[in-house]
Amino acid sequence: MSAIQLAQDAVNLNQGLAAIGYGLAAIGPGIGVGLIFSSVISGTARQPEARGVLLSLAWTTFAIVEVLALIGFVVYFIATA
Repeated sequence: MSAIQLAQDAVNLNQGLAAIGYGLAAIGPGIGVGLIFSSVISGTARQPEARGVLLSLAWTTFAIVEVLALIGFVVYFIATA
C-alpha cells in the first residue's frame, strides 16, 4: 500500500470514532431518564397526592435530558461530514 492510500484510510476512521462517541454519549441520557422516572415512581409511592406535580416535573426534566441526546446526534453528523 502506498502512503496516499494509508492517509485516505485514516480519514475514513473519523466516521467510526464519531459513531462510538455518540454511542457513549447516549448512555448518559439513558441513565438520566431512568433515574427521573424511578424517582417519580418512588415519590408517588411515598406521597400519592403529589403525583401531578411530580409528573409535570418529570416530563420537563425528561425533555431537557433528551435535548442533550439530540445535541449529541447533531454533533455526530457534524463529525462525519
